[in-house]
Amino acid sequence: MNERVYNSGVDRLRSPERIAKLGIAQVVDNCLMDKDILSVLDVGTGSGVFAEEFLKHGLKVSAIDPNPEMISVFEKFLPDIEIKKASAENIPFEDRSFNLVFMGLVFHEVDDYSKSLMESFRIADNAVSILEWEFKQQDFGPPIDHRLKSTFIEKLAKDTGFKKVKIVSITNLTLYKLFK
Repeated sequence: MNERVYNSGVDRLRSPERIAKLGIAQVVDNCLMDKDILSVLDVGTGSGVFAEEFLKHGLKVSAIDPNPEMISVFEKFLPDIEIKKASAENIPFEDRSFNLVFMGLVFHEVDDYSKSLMESFRIADNAVSILEWEFKQQDFGPPIDHRLKSTFIEKLAKDTGFKKVKIVSITNLTLYKLFK
């Protein structure tokens, strides 16, 4: 089992304290700022808090998560959104199926960073956005040894074929906007 995978209970994913720290509306607004986005795939959606916000913007939203328990919770909150059981390394959609692929606080948990980003590159028509914890010790979120450095994500994005990387600091979080 991957020790970096979130396993603190699905109920905590929607706790008011956690939601307040995520700046969900600000994250989604930033994801939608630079390109015309009509559709989004939420990779590793968990309970669907980001998918829910994308939906409020009138987008076509689909989601994947490898955890059946997360999928059950997601379906309670978002019963009309398509969700499939899948990992970031094996996304079950055709090439260029979505304008945006979004990975919210999940990239540090994947088994294969390179393969995950290549899959997102394949699926995305325009851009991929990766939201991650800042690389510093904090009293919430994963331990420092599970967090990713900006230089690592930037190099991986360039190696994958992205032409531009834009980094946006959001309270306690970093949003990496990768453009084709």
